[in-house]
Amino acid sequence: MKRYIIAAVLVGVGILVAFPLFSMTYYTMVRTSTPEFCASCHEIRFAVNTWRASTHVNNAHGFVADCMDCHLPAPHDTVNFFFTKTAHGIKDVWVHFTEDMALYDNAEQREKAYASFKNEQCQKCHRNILYIPNKRGAMRAHRDVVYARPGYEKKCVDCHRNLVHTPTGQYRFKQFRGDYRADPV
Repeated sequence: MKRYIIAAVLVGVGILVAFPLFSMTYYTMVRTSTPEFCASCHEIRFAVNTWRASTHVNNAHGFVADCMDCHLPAPHDTVNFFFTKTAHGIKDVWVHFTEDMALYDNAEQREKAYASFKNEQCQKCHRNILYIPNKRGAMRAHRDVVYARPGYEKKCVDCHRNLVHTPTGQYRFKQFRGDYRADPV
């Protein structure tokens, strides 16, 4: 009987400690996962500003892919997501406080990010790349990436390199792209 009481007390204490700890961890993860939070460090502002002007924000579908969508694993892979996000955060804080920001090279950082990308990160959102009506060449090119023969593997960023973090002389915010003419009568 005494063991059951001790076990119940330990479970109760565990819940009282675990729930606030989990809540604080979750709250911190949500609050630090926004582009606005990423832009709070001046070395990342360039990336956030070029992202805001890209088709990952301004597109005909109104869909917005934010920093986490591309730079982190899918959130449903909770353990990998948590540890990858934590590792990225620690690295970013370390760089922010220890390196000379006058020497921070956005192009170099972009190349490092491209080297680490996996096609699965793009395919979290772009799942239908093998069905693109009226674009047979694009469908064939994507088939060669999705079903690559050994030795011929390619990354999405090999072809789609300058979609997001590239400065542009013309910013087109919230505009629809494409041909939306009415059918001729």
